[in-house]
Amino acid sequence: MKARQFAAAREAEAAFYTAFEHRDLEAMMSVWADDDHVICIHPLGPTLNGRHAVEQSWRTIFRNTSPMKFRIEAQHRTEDSNVVVHVVHEHIELAEQSHTVLATNVYHLTETGWCMVLHHASPPPAAGRPTATVH
Repeated sequence: MKARQFAAAREAEAAFYTAFEHRDLEAMMSVWADDDHVICIHPLGPTLNGRHAVEQSWRTIFRNTSPMKFRIEAQHRTEDSNVVVHVVHEHIELAEQSHTVLATNVYHLTETGWCMVLHHASPPPAAGRPTATVH
């Protein structure tokens, strides 16, 4: 599947979360760059390198999870002419429970438009506990 053409990184991001909410694998993969340099890290999961590994992970997630609703809260955005980095809080409603996930989404401008090249999600630090600096 070829990546869709998105005129702006924010359009690709909106399509990413819409595909996630609808558990639509084809729509999800249309957001990702059509090459093997993509990376995805789900919360507490391993690094998934390459389009095939990323697609398999989404297939498994969509098969094994209930519908979710997302509210995205931007924390930081960095942009240049070819790369955009969004750091967001994903506020997720799942089975009548609320969860917050920290995510970094990286988009790259290709000849056909903006596409996702990295999604890294992790649980937020526990409230009230200072985080240790490891590096």
